[in-house]
Amino acid sequence: MLAVVTSGALMGVDAVPVQVECNTGEQGEPKPVIVGLPTGAVKEAKDRVWSALMNTGYRAPRTKTTINLAPSHLRKQGTLYDLPIALGLLAATGQVPTEPLEDYLIAGELSLSGETRPVVGGLALAALARQLGKKGVLLPPTTAQEGALVGGDLQVYEVRSLDQACSFLAGKTDLQPIQPPAASEADAAHPTSVCFSEVKGQHAVRRAVEVSVAGGHNILMIGPPGSGKSMIAKRIATIMPRLSSEEYLDLLRIYSAAGMTLENGTLPRTRPFRSPHHTISDVGLIGGGSTPAPGEISLAHHGVLFLDELPEFKRGVLEVMRQPLEDGHVTISRSAGKLTFPAAFMLVAAMNPSPDGYGNDRTKNTAQQVQRYRSRLSGPLLDRIDLHVEAPALTIAELQQARPGESSATIRERVEAARTRQRERFADTPHLLVNARMAPRDIRQHCQLTDRDATLLRSAMERLQLSARAYDRILKVARTIADLAGTDRIETPHLLEAIQYRSLDRGNG
Repeated sequence: MLAVVTSGALMGVDAVPVQVECNTGEQGEPKPVIVGLPTGAVKEAKDRVWSALMNTGYRAPRTKTTINLAPSHLRKQGTLYDLPIALGLLAATGQVPTEPLEDYLIAGELSLSGETRPVVGGLALAALARQLGKKGVLLPPTTAQEGALVGGDLQVYEVRSLDQACSFLAGKTDLQPIQPPAASEADAAHPTSVCFSEVKGQHAVRRAVEVSVAGGHNILMIGPPGSGKSMIAKRIATIMPRLSSEEYLDLLRIYSAAGMTLENGTLPRTRPFRSPHHTISDVGLIGGGSTPAPGEISLAHHGVLFLDELPEFKRGVLEVMRQPLEDGHVTISRSAGKLTFPAAFMLVAAMNPSPDGYGNDRTKNTAQQVQRYRSRLSGPLLDRIDLHVEAPALTIAELQQARPGESSATIRERVEAARTRQRERFADTPHLLVNARMAPRDIRQHCQLTDRDATLLRSAMERLQLSARAYDRILKVARTIADLAGTDRIETPHLLEAIQYRSLDRGNG
């Protein structure tokens, strides 16, 4: 007898349908066979499922049994097929009804005792079920909590064991679908433990950070140890606009696909801040691996990726980040196809002015040593960082200053006002939300200069030997500075301030 159960396979942050076909009563040696391009973990499912069936009091097939995971060209990974395989076998042997299986998408790992265990991608699986028009999904604890965040009329049921799933499908147990979090609870802004008011001095750096956040620009801070670079970086997320519902759902999909536990099925409604160590590999940064998973740049989606001691990162690791910085996503190619992970993050980087950290003022670093140290960063990478700002060592007077600085909430108000101007400007292009994402056509339309300012910029380009990409960066930053000032046109002070944020280009050619 043949029974079919609908499940899914995680591809990037999305899921695609997989039909689990179980056929029993075949002629041949009485043993189970799993086909459909399964990996080792999937092949082991038959051992877990057979033990779970017997320990739960159900009868395992005693004839040759073929389990097909369709479509066969798609490689099947993970343990999420345990529960659908078990239910398919029980339906094929007449121990549970087959009709209710058509209404649900089912996934989950089974222990040998028959209890269910969480799997990754609950949110993607629930979204797939809604796309397929299913009545609901059956998922293990925690995974079901994630799936409930999809909302709408999809019914998400938490099943704790194989026996409970069978009783529910047979109509013997009445399970209540999990309710998604109330809108007021989900939309609440979670308090943060850090604030810009704690930062002492560094007014120029604070100004540059405000500009970078207002326009979604990447920023590099150069200064000696103890100048507050890391302290400032950790507070950048607190002045970014609050997450929209769409952005929050994007983050949930990424963290769910990465297999990272969400507390009570949710994620704090704050912008992510990721700070990987400089020893990270390119796979750890951009994602991938034998079982492709999101990397740090995707986990920083809609938030901040902070790279401290930037020149200490392997050059190859930094270079693979160049394209995601431009596109806002990363594509990983595998023999089975291509996977795309979102990666629209704000890059915040920090570095010392010289190898020993203090530059020429306090040590015997030669100009050649400093240049060699800075040359670890390629020109194309620096071109993609809109603002370069110097963070000088703090004076004793600044360290002893008792008066708190401007708070994150106050700065965020100005940032949100500038972002509002940008949303209104780009109302006809929904994919364009901030100045940093402007294409050349948008720059020509929204970053027009007077003849005098055009001559000024041309002179600066020649003197600093800037690339064409740096030219566009200056115009984008100038547009953001004008937005913070509340003006429709880019004026000379805005342009001059934008030019000064290309400090590492001087003399680099």
